[in-house]
Amino acid sequence: MKAPKVILAPVDFSAHSDDALNEAADLAVLFGSQLLLVNVVAALPKLPSTGAFFHEAEYEGELHKESQKRLDSLSQKYAAKGIAVRTEVGTANDVPMEILRIGEHNAADLIVIATHGMTGWRQLAFGSVTDKVVRLATCPVLVLRANPAAKPSSSEAKPTVAAAR
Repeated sequence: MKAPKVILAPVDFSAHSDDALNEAADLAVLFGSQLLLVNVVAALPKLPSTGAFFHEAEYEGELHKESQKRLDSLSQKYAAKGIAVRTEVGTANDVPMEILRIGEHNAADLIVIATHGMTGWRQLAFGSVTDKVVRLATCPVLVLRANPAAKPSSSEAKPTVAAAR
């Protein structure tokens, strides 16, 4: 594998996501890569105008603003460490496909993503963003596996590399 120029780090603002982001930042420093922070906001269905007491476009806009604000805060943290950082907020109901679309649009060479460690019925009920990203990515994917029983510290996270081509 060549040194990645762009490392995509999907962020959902969870502790597991923070651990993966720290690993992505370390890799960005090691390789002199640009770090692309991505958060995907759920797309809201458009309600019929006769029953539209709820302004979905306004609400969606607020979700985007909040997401961008949080990404900007993370961006500043890593930029202060000398890392070139960009951010992007996506909108989709299919989060993995939006992550992959953003990655391809930005020529990401590596995706660093956390798994929340769900197993059993929770895995079946909720699916896995990470699983789908690993299966469909056209670039290598570094997966940081979480312990489903407890939140691991950064030193306890077990990185696993899965290359998808």
